Amino acid sequence: MPPNNQFPFQSAPAPAPVAPAVAAPAPIGSGNTATPAPLPKNPHSTQNSLQLSEIRDNLVIMADGTFRAVVACKSINFDLMSSREREGVEFSYQNFLNSLNHPVQILIRSQRVDIGPYIDRLVEIRRGQDNMLLNVLMDDYINFIDILSQEANIMDKSFFIAIPYYPLGDLSNLKDQAKGFFGKLFAKQKNNITKIDTATYEKAKDEIKNRVDAVTSGLFQLGVQSVQLNTKELGELYYNAYNPDTAVREPLGNFEDVTSVYTKKAPGEAPAIGFGGQL
Repeated sequence: MPPNNQFPFQSAPAPAPVAPAVAAPAPIGSGNTATPAPLPKNPHSTQNSLQLSEIRDNLVIMADGTFRAVVACKSINFDLMSSREREGVEFSYQNFLNSLNHPVQILIRSQRVDIGPYIDRLVEIRRGQDNMLLNVLMDDYINFIDILSQEANIMDKSFFIAIPYYPLGDLSNLKDQAKGFFGKLFAKQKNNITKIDTATYEKAKDEIKNRVDAVTSGLFQLGVQSVQLNTKELGELYYNAYNPDTAVREPLGNFEDVTSVYTKKAPGEAPAIGFGGQL
C-alpha cells in the first residue's frame, strides 16, 4: 500500500489560545526586580504540524529525513476511445503498476478556477478597441463571465503522482504506518532538526531521478504526458494545498524576486500568542 504521508494535505489544527504568563510579585523591600516567567511553548502550532522540512533541487525533504518528488500528469479522455483502445490502455496501466518496485501515491485534486486574470485581459482589449459596437458587446460579455464565475462553481482537476525515497529502505516506513493516524495525532511533538549528510543527499537525488524517469516512461506508454515539478512549482502546489481559499485571492509572487534559492522551515517552534494578540 502507498504511504499515507507523501502529500501532507491534512488541515493543521488551529493553535489553542494561551493566556499570558503573569510574573509573581517580588517581596516588598527586596531589591530584586521581578522577571517575567517564560511563556509556555505551544506544541500544536501550525508550524509544528507541517511535515515538510525543505523544498530544494526539485525535491521535497520531509521532517523525518525522507524525500519526495512530484510528477504532474495530463488527463486522457477514456470515454471517447474505442473498446480496443480502452483495452490497450488498461493493459498498459496494469504493466505500469507491475513494473514499479517502489510505492507511489496518485492524487486527484480539484481546485476552483480563478477567472480574474482572464477578465483583466478582456478589459485591456476592450480599452484598445475603437469600434463602439464591439465595445458594447465586450462589456456584455465581461459582465456575463463575471456573473457566471460568481454564481457557478467552476472547478479544475489536477493529477499528480508522488514518488518517495527512504534512505533506510522502503520497508522502514512500515513501522511508522503501524502507529495509525490517531497515534501520530496525539503523539508528543518533538523539536528535532532534520540532518542529512552530503552522501545521502546525492544518493537520494540520483535514486529519485531514476524513479521519476521510470514513472514518466511508464505513463508515456499509456499516452499520458507527465513532467516533474520544479522547486517553484512545488512551492505553489503546497501553498495552494495548505491555503485553498487564500491562494485564489493572493497567489504567490514571482519566485525570481525572492533572494532565497529554496524554501526552508524556520528552526524552533512558533511563539505562543496570548489574548489580545500579545506575544
